Amino acid sequence: MKTTRSIRIIQFAVLALLCVPLYAAAWDRGAVTTFATLPHGGTHPEGITVGPHGKFYVSTFAVGGTDSGVGEIFVFSRSGNFLRKIEVQGSSTFLLELAFHPDTRELLVIDFGQQQVLKVNPYNGMSEVFTTIPGGASAGPNVLAFDSAGNVYVSDSFQGAIWRTGPNGESVTPSVADMWIQDSLLTTSGVPPFGANGLAFNKAEDTLFVANTGNDTVVKIPVGPGFVPGTPEVFVNSVNGADGLIIDEDDNLWIAANQEDEIVVLDPTGRVIAKLGDFDGLTRKGAARGLLFPASLVRHGKFIYVTNLALDLRLFGLAPPIDAFWAADVKKFTVSRLLARIPRMDDGDRKDDDDDDDRDMRKNKHDDD
Repeated sequence: MKTTRSIRIIQFAVLALLCVPLYAAAWDRGAVTTFATLPHGGTHPEGITVGPHGKFYVSTFAVGGTDSGVGEIFVFSRSGNFLRKIEVQGSSTFLLELAFHPDTRELLVIDFGQQQVLKVNPYNGMSEVFTTIPGGASAGPNVLAFDSAGNVYVSDSFQGAIWRTGPNGESVTPSVADMWIQDSLLTTSGVPPFGANGLAFNKAEDTLFVANTGNDTVVKIPVGPGFVPGTPEVFVNSVNGADGLIIDEDDNLWIAANQEDEIVVLDPTGRVIAKLGDFDGLTRKGAARGLLFPASLVRHGKFIYVTNLALDLRLFGLAPPIDAFWAADVKKFTVSRLLARIPRMDDGDRKDDDDDDDRDMRKNKHDDD
């Protein structure tokens, strides 16, 4: 009798424990909304930047070509309304990073297909060569960065290098970028087959961080006086498809993980402190919900804006990554938006202090200035 009663007591206790919610820290991935949709004919948005008047410029890596036969940039208002298309004269259809130079205000655009950086008129699309990356088809210019002296840095995904010019393209050989550093840590034999990609300086400018996409790493390059590079080392591993990279005012790194469909945030020590966004399928019209092959990101105000490249790597003869089939089904190409906020890692009773910001995320449109 006592044995039976004891067993019942134990069973009751186990049941009671199972009914108690067990809280553990988990990633609060935040809300990701669609900020802008490219118009008909616009495919594979890659680079993104914000112009002097708050307009968004989005370049495309048009693997299927364009109606104009040249590279295209789409301009959106601050509320995500499509304003106009820039046809970049003299360019290939494979455009990557673009940025307004912080001092000269010139619009610089990487023409991956022609291994050049172009200076583009943002109104009529006329272009001229700002600099050429040596190596011909072996070169893979990808992303731009600037130091406080106005020097321009260009990552080279195929040659495992970072190139540099002066603010106006000055270099030892006119119109040809100077080698700043080349290292095996900036090359890859992985998938996607891009080595050095996103890059950004920390606030002190004593370190340049470089994403290596194929290796799933972020590489740390010490920078000495006169912006002289030191010996690179791996800062972190296992960022799946590390692509675009920006650094905030607290020296946190925000990295687009293009094979994980998320934004990974690292503190200055390399500790992951947030994972934001995810892929939530396609709409009935064929647009990605959330993130799909996120490539580049830019911060403007209290939001992060992310291009959804949605690229099917089978087009390049590669075995399919897990999201390749979804990418192949995309009919409308988008730019996503999420709050530039790092959620707290607390227990299950957490209540965020940013209710106002969360309400902002549910608004689809904002008034233009």
